[in-house]
Amino acid sequence: MSTIQRKVCYMWQGLSFRGRILCFMDTTKLTLAEIGRLIKNTAGVDRELHDALRNDDRIGAREFFHVLSRRLECEVVEACRLRAMYEREEMLAARGVGPVAGLDEAGRGPLAGPVVAAAVVLPVERFIPGLNDSKKLSPARREQTAAEICNQAEAWAIAVASVTEIERYNILGATFLAMRRAIRLLSVPPRRLLVDGNLEIRGIHIPQSTLVDGDAKCASIAAASILAKVWRDRLMVRCHEAFPEYGFDRNKGYGTREHCEDIIRFGPTPIHRGQFIAGLISTRTPKIAIPAGFRLNG
Repeated sequence: MSTIQRKVCYMWQGLSFRGRILCFMDTTKLTLAEIGRLIKNTAGVDRELHDALRNDDRIGAREFFHVLSRRLECEVVEACRLRAMYEREEMLAARGVGPVAGLDEAGRGPLAGPVVAAAVVLPVERFIPGLNDSKKLSPARREQTAAEICNQAEAWAIAVASVTEIERYNILGATFLAMRRAIRLLSVPPRRLLVDGNLEIRGIHIPQSTLVDGDAKCASIAAASILAKVWRDRLMVRCHEAFPEYGFDRNKGYGTREHCEDIIRFGPTPIHRGQFIAGLISTRTPKIAIPAGFRLNG
């Protein structure tokens, strides 16, 4: 709210508290259109405006009051959700355990493309607004939150296990390989790992805690899920540029009906996972070569 708007809204009252004159916002001095613009142009909920509307008897003002009340309720619920997501990191910090890294992956289920893992060490003294399971965020919101994570995290790293490594070690082994790589890339060595799922990472001697649906319950795991998802989506867009017949920019390598039909029609590419698509191809299915100059190294 601008200075001029606040001058219009305020009404001096003849009250004093500890020798100071108090003033209160008076929305009756504003038109409903002006109030509507204030609400539209204000990020979040202006508590002062909300409280002032409580005393405005106009029907339109009452409607605005209920709108702000619902928004305020949502803000309180979101604040509680966010604080709950940081509980594990805060409890470990209170016990002197840290740094704590959250780990998650993206791309275990697709028919094509690498598996990507991320590791994130978050500060516990400040929260990242909107942090959530990557699957619950829109692509635009994921990109925005990923940038915020990279700006605020104490350390973060992203690593890839290739299609060749998926074929060699199976998808679970390749996922652990990508996670181990991400841990080694962290600029701040972690003393505790929080891992999404119910399986500890093989070949790591750092104490670990697993958490089923951790990307929806734990802040550092959620942050890792967002970075892994955003990074892998970007890789699949690059794959689409090399193999536009398969719609990788839309399906991100997952087995949609259209994608399966494209595999049968055009044959597999070098970034398709042979073990995953064995039931879709035959000896007569054509194979697509890698375009000259194409590299998928993250």
